[in-house]
Amino acid sequence: MSDDTASILKDAKAKMAKTLDVTKDEFTSIRTGRATAAMFQGITIEYYGAPTPLNQLASLQFPEARTVIVTPYDKSAMSGVETALRDSDLGVNPTNNGDNLRVVLPALTEERRKDYVKLAKNKAEDGRVAVRGSRGNAKKAIEKLVKDKEIGEDEGTRAEKELESLTKKFNDQIDEALALKETELETI
Repeated sequence: MSDDTASILKDAKAKMAKTLDVTKDEFTSIRTGRATAAMFQGITIEYYGAPTPLNQLASLQFPEARTVIVTPYDKSAMSGVETALRDSDLGVNPTNNGDNLRVVLPALTEERRKDYVKLAKNKAEDGRVAVRGSRGNAKKAIEKLVKDKEIGEDEGTRAEKELESLTKKFNDQIDEALALKETELETI
């Protein structure tokens, strides 16, 4: 295999691995029965004109399985943090006691579980679409090498088969992560 095709395949593999990591991270932000810091990762607050992640503006404590105490470092950010939590897709209504916010996560209803499973499936599909996009870009690059006669057709065919194998491998890993998340959501 030429250096060009090896480089294209290596680049595609790196992009697919990154997509897999992002998809798994997105799964961690989907709520299950226990409160976790990952659930609050995507929440940003408008702070002095800039969107700022919650973890940079406040500390999170987990005294109980479904309770989170959010303590802003700057008390002037309290209302922004409270609004961001209320508007998030966590389905929570924080209680403000002046010093911190108490967030009690509601028990998951069957309907809410189904919504979260649907959300997980959407995130998995987004991941698969991104993997296919990486495959498409790599395939175009391989076809261009064949067209420009920098590599032979046989090598181009072998590289495309390896690319298909990579694509299947990463899509299967996304499906496995989705299955784990679905099981986690349905058994809590």
